[in-house]
Amino acid sequence: MQAYALFFLLGALNGAAATVLGAFGAHALRTRLSAGELEIWNTAVQYHYFHTLAVLAIGLACLQLDQPALRWAGGLMLAGILLFSGSLYLLSLTDWRWPGPVTPVGGALLIAGWLALAWAGFRLLTG
Repeated sequence: MQAYALFFLLGALNGAAATVLGAFGAHALRTRLSAGELEIWNTAVQYHYFHTLAVLAIGLACLQLDQPALRWAGGLMLAGILLFSGSLYLLSLTDWRWPGPVTPVGGALLIAGWLALAWAGFRLLTG
């Protein structure tokens, strides 16, 4: 599968998931979670959305550019969404505390995705 198609597919699925999870939090969880847990949930949804848009933009870029750093950026962001937002979703819904240390790993992957995207831009500037 071409990188652009994979990032479009996974970006679209992540957009749908973020929308469902955001609505679920706003409606079904509003009365079931504490204010702190709901804040954690909303942070997860917010980062899920932001990075979903980045994955879709990377898919668009892959249509025109053959940059390995773009593929890395998309993969790192997808992994970051899963670990960062996924661990926050679990933390807000359960009494489990083991996902807590996973959250910064996911955050680091998101940052690495942005840096890989910057590297792709740098490579374009320098030829």
